[in-house]
Amino acid sequence: MFTGIVEELGEITAVETLDDACRFRLRGPVVTQGAQHGDSIAVNGVCLTVVEHEGDEFTADVMAETLSRSSLGALAVGSRVNLERPTAVGSRLGGHIVQGHVDGTGEILGREPSENWEIVRISLPADLSRYVVEKGSITVDGISLTVVDAADDHFTVSLIPTTLALTTLGRKQPGDPVNLEVDIIAKYVERMLGDRVTGTGAAR
Repeated sequence: MFTGIVEELGEITAVETLDDACRFRLRGPVVTQGAQHGDSIAVNGVCLTVVEHEGDEFTADVMAETLSRSSLGALAVGSRVNLERPTAVGSRLGGHIVQGHVDGTGEILGREPSENWEIVRISLPADLSRYVVEKGSITVDGISLTVVDAADDHFTVSLIPTTLALTTLGRKQPGDPVNLEVDIIAKYVERMLGDRVTGTGAAR
């Protein structure tokens, strides 16, 4: 489990295309401290497994399903990525519960800078819109953010200078893809109340 608090901006140093997958080599001096084979590291919000680790770099395999459901397929050598290690049991939950399981991708639609923050508008897939609410939580490229406004096909977030400086969202431009993970609690509630909502089950 992650919290959506990015630890560092990493960099893709090599990309190897396989038959039905892709292998990335990434540089991340912070997240590789103490890293071992089999550890999990979130890359732009996608939970990946460390295959090899040497110095401040690690490699991770990405299967075709993940490439098709996330924006990782657009990464190339030199791409900057948000990196986060799993949260430790007993540590503070700085953001919200993030699984590292991307639900879909959105696209940066526009940016509105101001003196102390920046409003970013992001497209929202139709099948995810019911999980996104005003002042609720959403993960964008692995970053835990609060929704400012929510519509059927887009939402906005407000970014402080720290987020702009230390994550990929400070560099993303209109047209760039981003990974989205909605609040898992909303999906569990929908599942538990499904029969009541659709009228197919008896109320208890």
